[in-house]
Amino acid sequence: MPDQGLKTLYIDELKDLYSAENQLVKALPKMAKAASSAELREGFEKHLEQTKGHVQRLEKIFEALGENPRGKKCKGMEGLIEEGSEAMQEDYEGSVLDAALIGAAQRVEHYEIAAYGTVRTFADLLGEKNAAELLEHTLEEEGETNKTLSELAEGIVNEKALAEEGDQKAATAGSRHR
Repeated sequence: MPDQGLKTLYIDELKDLYSAENQLVKALPKMAKAASSAELREGFEKHLEQTKGHVQRLEKIFEALGENPRGKKCKGMEGLIEEGSEAMQEDYEGSVLDAALIGAAQRVEHYEIAAYGTVRTFADLLGEKNAAELLEHTLEEEGETNKTLSELAEGIVNEKALAEEGDQKAATAGSRHR
């Protein structure tokens, strides 16, 4: 069959996403705990619940395909999560840490948006209508999460981070003149 190669790639990409989502289920609580902004913490907690739903959708797709979702480790997500962990280990505090967390979370979202867009297209081409609909729904949620993160950064977090930096510079300058 000419589409056998594409179907194999499709299943491989789905396994990669399954691994990515499961890694996120473990990482999001840590990000929520590190956030100083209540809005950001709530956003991470909400996305954790969505991510658990994404895992369930992928499991439905694998069940329909008669395939096992395990067997692959998503190294891309592993790297993105590692970068986010590094940001949490820096000396950032308050809104500056929140800005770093948002940056890490948006890199994750962009990765997921690209991956879900790809597998949704493969599902369409392979005639996997139900899978394509499930993947489209997840793709829409990932886009909404990215938009929410942008709005939070632009509306609250980045301005506070800039103000906190100004406060630190003023405090440092004031202590030098004593």
